[in-house]
Amino acid sequence: MSPIDIIKKLAQELNLPESQVSSAVQLMDQGNTIPFIARYRKEATGSLDDQVLRRMQERLEYLRSLEKRREEISSAIAGQEKLTPELASAIEAAATLTELEDLYRPYRPKRKTRASAARERGLEPLAAWLLSQETGDPAARAEAYVSEEKGVPSAEAALAGAQDILAEDISDDAGVRRDLREFTFRTGVLQVKASDPSAASVYETYYDFAEPVHKAAGHRILAIERGEREGFLKVSVEIESSAAVTALQRKYVKNQTPASQLVAAACADGFARLIFPSIEREIRSQLAEEASEKAIRVFSTNLRQLLLQPPVKNAVTMGFDPAYRTGCKIAVVDGTGKVLETAVVYPTAPHKDVEGAKKKLTDLIRRHGVTVIAIGNGTASRESEQFVAEMLREIPEKVSYMVVSEAGASVYSASKLGAEEFPQFDVSLRSAVSIARRLQDPLAELVKIDPKAIGVGQYQHDMPQKQLGEALDGVVEDCVNGVGVDLNTASQPLLARVAGVNSAVARNIVAYREENGRFTDRSQLKKVPKLGAKAFEQCAGFLRVTGGKNVLDSTGVHPESYAAAKGLLTACGYSLADVGGSSLDGLRNRAEEKGLRTLAEELGVGVPTLRDIIGELQKPGRDPRDELPPPLLRTDVMEMKDLKPGMELRGTVRNVIDFGAFVDIGVHQDGLVHISQICDRYIRHPLEAVKVGDVVTVWVLDVDLKKKRISLTMKRPAQA
Repeated sequence: MSPIDIIKKLAQELNLPESQVSSAVQLMDQGNTIPFIARYRKEATGSLDDQVLRRMQERLEYLRSLEKRREEISSAIAGQEKLTPELASAIEAAATLTELEDLYRPYRPKRKTRASAARERGLEPLAAWLLSQETGDPAARAEAYVSEEKGVPSAEAALAGAQDILAEDISDDAGVRRDLREFTFRTGVLQVKASDPSAASVYETYYDFAEPVHKAAGHRILAIERGEREGFLKVSVEIESSAAVTALQRKYVKNQTPASQLVAAACADGFARLIFPSIEREIRSQLAEEASEKAIRVFSTNLRQLLLQPPVKNAVTMGFDPAYRTGCKIAVVDGTGKVLETAVVYPTAPHKDVEGAKKKLTDLIRRHGVTVIAIGNGTASRESEQFVAEMLREIPEKVSYMVVSEAGASVYSASKLGAEEFPQFDVSLRSAVSIARRLQDPLAELVKIDPKAIGVGQYQHDMPQKQLGEALDGVVEDCVNGVGVDLNTASQPLLARVAGVNSAVARNIVAYREENGRFTDRSQLKKVPKLGAKAFEQCAGFLRVTGGKNVLDSTGVHPESYAAAKGLLTACGYSLADVGGSSLDGLRNRAEEKGLRTLAEELGVGVPTLRDIIGELQKPGRDPRDELPPPLLRTDVMEMKDLKPGMELRGTVRNVIDFGAFVDIGVHQDGLVHISQICDRYIRHPLEAVKVGDVVTVWVLDVDLKKKRISLTMKRPAQA
C-alpha cells in the first residue's frame, strides 16, 4: 500500500475528502501537535476537530505498521524463493495484520513440530501422494519409507508422519483459517464455568454462563478475563466441531480411495490439534482487544467530561478530607487556589468532638469568607457530610457543599510533585488542598494526577496500559489546550500538557517566571531555555498573558495572526483598545457586512481563522467551561434509609459505563441507572444520552440496604 493508497484508505474509513486527509497527514508528519492542527490549521484540514484527528493519527500508525509488515513478509518469502505472483497479489490485497500473518504462516520459521520431524525423516513425498488420493494401498506405498536409520520403524509410523505433515499444511491454509475464524465468530459460544463452584467471589454471576461470541458485551469480556486470571473461572469457546471438520473434508477429500480416508483423518486431527486451539486463542484475543478499545473510548469520553467540568470560580473554598482516628484534615484556599489556613478536626469516631469541630470550622468560615466546602468521598465521607450539613443549618452564613471524588488525591499527595508544591504540609493536608482545588478548577488540579488513577472508567487495570495511557494523555492534552492556560499562574504539570511543551520545558518556564517575574509578553517565551521556534509555534496560542503589554496575548489569537487581527479591527472601525470591551459586540456584524470571504482574502487568512479571531476579540480569555451548567451544590444530606421507591431527586452523573450510569444523589452511595432506564428511546450505549457531570432528575426504583445498592430511573413515572 503506497502513501497515496493509505490516504485513500483513511479517507474512506473516516468518510472524509482525500484532500483533507492528505493535508492533515502532512501536518502530522511535519511534527505539528494535534491541538495546534485542530485550532490553527483549520483551512488545511477543513476544520477537523481534535478527536477526529486523533482517530486519523491512530489509523495512520496502524496502516503504516501494516505496510511495514507487508514488506517484511514479502521479503522473507522472496528470500526463500517461494513468492509466486498469486501469493504476492494476496499479500498486497491483505487488509489486516491477521490476514497477512495467515498468508505468512506456511513460510514462517517454525519450532520443532510433529510435521517438521516427519519432514526431516523424508516423509513429505508420501504426504503428497496421500493428498493426491490416487488408488492404491497406502500401507504398501509407505513400506518404501520404512527406515530404522531415519526413525521410521514401520509403514504405520510412515503414514502417521505423513498425516502429521498434511494436518500442518491444512492448518497453514490461509483460506481455511479465514473461513473457520468467521464460522467460529458467527456460531461460537463463549462458555464460562467456575473453577471451584463453592468458592465465593465477585464472579459468581459467571459460574455457569454462556453467551454467543458475536454478542459478547465488552464489560462482560473484561470481567471474565479478569476472573480467569485470578483463578475463579474457566473459559472456552465452543462450536459445532463436526460441521467445521466436514467443511474441511469437503475441501480436501476428493474421492473414496483408501488414501482419502487418511486425508479425512488428517483434516480432523489438524482441526482439533492445530486449527481450533489457535483460532480459539485468536477469537478470545480479538474479543479482549475490542472490549479494551471500547472501554478506552468510554474512559476517554468520561475523562474529557470530568476535566471540562465547570469550575467554581473565585470562591473561597474549604477542602474537607474525611477520616476517623487521625481526624479530618481541613484546608482553606482563596479564589486563586492559594492556601490560607489548615486545620485538623475530630467530628467522627472515635473522638466525636462535634462541638469542637463546629467551633473551629465556623471560625474559619467567618474569618476567610468561605462560601463552599468540598468534601472528599473516601473513608468517613458519609459521617463528615452529615456533620457539615448539620453545621451549615446552624450558621447564618450562606455556605453550600459538594462531595468531590478523591480518586487519585492520595497519589498526588504522596508524589514528588505534591512534596515540591507543599513541602510544609503532610500527605493528608496536601490531599485536603487538592480536594478544595478540584472543586475550584477540576482541570488545573486533575492534570497533576495520572489519568488512569482518576477512576472514571471500567476495568482500567485490565486494558493494554500503553494504549490506555496514550489515549488518556491525548484527552488531557486536548482539554488543556481547548481551555487555554494562564502563563503566569499555571503549575508545571499544567504547562507540560500544553501543545509543544514537555516536562523539561515546563520546568524551565516556571524557573524563568520565578527568576524574572511575571511574563508581560508572549514573545518572552522565546527566551526560555529549550523552547525553540517550533515549540513556540505550537504552544504560543494556548498560553495566555493577562494584563500584559499586548491585549492579544490574553486571547486565543495566535501570534502569527496578530497582523490579521489588527487589520480586522481597523477595517471594522475599532482598535486594540476596544478589545475586551462591550463596544466590540458589533464586530461580527460589521465583518459580515463587509463579507467574511473578502475580508479574509484582504487579511491573508482563511475564513475559519477569521471567525476564530472575531470570537476571541469579542471574548478574550473566554473559558468554554463557563457555558456549561454549574455543578450541583448541596446544603443538606440524606441517608440511604431515607430513600423510598418513587422519590424524585436531583443528582450528578459521576461515571458512565457500558451498562448504565452512576449518579450521585447525595446519600454517599451512588445510584445506578441501568441503560434500559436512561431514556424511552433505544440507545446502544449510555453515552448517547448522558455524560459525566450532567445534572439529572432521577426517581428511586429500589434500595437494597444490605448490599448498599440503589437502583434509579431517569424515566418519569406515570404518577410523577
